[in-house]
Amino acid sequence: MAKAVVDKDACVGCETCVGACPVEAISMVDGKAEVDADTCIECGSCVSVCPVNAISQ
Repeated sequence: MAKAVVDKDACVGCETCVGACPVEAISMVDGKAEVDADTCIECGSCVSVCPVNAISQ
């Protein structure tokens, strides 16, 4: 696995990933999800819940 990466163009700012992250590595910046790579544990929870597939690993 790898750290989660957000496609800012695809992100719709729904915040679903924020609640799905078990280590609170995702925050909203200017209406878009942003992953803190130092906190991310590469679990993939955010990837599976994103309704627009804006997060990849």
